[in-house]
Amino acid sequence: MTPGGGSGPMKDCEYSQISTHSSSSPMESPHKKKKSAPKRKWEVFPGRNKFFCNGRIMMARQTGVFYLTLVLILVTSGLFFAFDCPYLSEKITPAIPAIGGILFFFVMGTLLRTSFSDPGVLPRATPDEAADLERQIGNTEDIANGSSSGGYRPPPRTKEVIINGQTVKLKYCFTCKIFRPPRASHCSLCDNCVERFDHHCPWVGNCVGKRNYRFFYMFILSLSFLTVFIFAFVITHVILRSQQTGFLNALKDSPASVLEAVVCFFSVWSIVGLSGFHTYLISSNQTTNEDIKGSWSNKRGKENYNPYSYGNIFTNCCAALCGPLSPSLIDRRGFIQPDTPQLAGPSNGITMYGATQSQSNMAAATPLLQSEPSITSEELPLPGKTTLSGPCATLTLGQPTPPSSMPNLTSDTGLTDMMPLKEEHEGHQFLTPEEAPSPPGMLPSGSPITHSHTMHVLSLASQDSLHEDSVRGLVKLSSV
Repeated sequence: MTPGGGSGPMKDCEYSQISTHSSSSPMESPHKKKKSAPKRKWEVFPGRNKFFCNGRIMMARQTGVFYLTLVLILVTSGLFFAFDCPYLSEKITPAIPAIGGILFFFVMGTLLRTSFSDPGVLPRATPDEAADLERQIGNTEDIANGSSSGGYRPPPRTKEVIINGQTVKLKYCFTCKIFRPPRASHCSLCDNCVERFDHHCPWVGNCVGKRNYRFFYMFILSLSFLTVFIFAFVITHVILRSQQTGFLNALKDSPASVLEAVVCFFSVWSIVGLSGFHTYLISSNQTTNEDIKGSWSNKRGKENYNPYSYGNIFTNCCAALCGPLSPSLIDRRGFIQPDTPQLAGPSNGITMYGATQSQSNMAAATPLLQSEPSITSEELPLPGKTTLSGPCATLTLGQPTPPSSMPNLTSDTGLTDMMPLKEEHEGHQFLTPEEAPSPPGMLPSGSPITHSHTMHVLSLASQDSLHEDSVRGLVKLSSV
């Protein structure tokens, strides 16, 4: 720029923009982790279950019998609609295939709903929750036993709650690390605690519990109606044909009807009997697990009456089939929250001294040390030196400042307490070269080589002492 402030050429100063996002401080670098795709909870689920469709479908691991159930229902119904329904709709009424179709779709819908849903699995305790619960149980057992004895395993851990005047025990699950709620049980096949556990049904490939029991009941009930329906109209079809062409010719004309009749005949008894049994359980508000164990009695007057029964068959059925459906507790399609990095803080109030921070920052954060300050060789109170009349002020950077309550270091305390040189030397006995032990690996003291070497060292020492005496004599003469 010219002195007159004219139009002289001036170069523009260009400043490069500093990116604050790309740079990082050294303290932030250890906490940076590689970003990975978040996992869903079903991918790390601890139980023995299978998941399909990104966690939407949940089944037991043993699903072979479930596929057999599907094959039996599909094959039997398909043969009925293909070989029997055309003749029956023509000879009797077209409503037969329509009713059969409604029953078939209802059976398949309830079967899939039972098999693919969460039966009411209870989530397992986290490590922190399990440790806290174990600590509480340990304290309770120590109080009950008087003292903790090694090698002694306490009896099954239980808690007692009162439900409608009846005492109910809550058992502790050693696998899930929780106290199971009332009516819950641990399924050994799925390795899960299931709320209101009824039983594990291999025919549907899943446990039957609180969240899918109503669908299971509607499945076996509708399957009973479908089996009876197909069996009845297959027999009707064979009878109508046998009236026209004879019984043997009727079997030859419709061989599929024979297969359908055999399958339905052998399955209808078990299906209808199972439906009746679960109808009884629903009317008394019991589960299969409770009925097999004989936990409760249907009579109110007895001591072990059922505390879950409403005392009315209609109310019990409405509670089991029409009550609100509880949500799933495991949230199998939820994402796992990544662990946030945490700095290692001080433990038990002890400040850790390390090389990750500067000494100035560490000195600012260091508490006062309640100990005596170290004295270097330069600060030793030797005779003839000036005394230390004030607190030690020659501390290096980063060292803790001594507390004000520490006494001042004077010449008296320094000479008498800290450097008792004369007393130490007077009470100390020195060894002669012959008495001093030789280091390992050296020749013994009696050898000629060692003896000559020792005499040579003594002669040198005597020469040094004579030289010092002569120097001191000359200094005295010069002073006189």
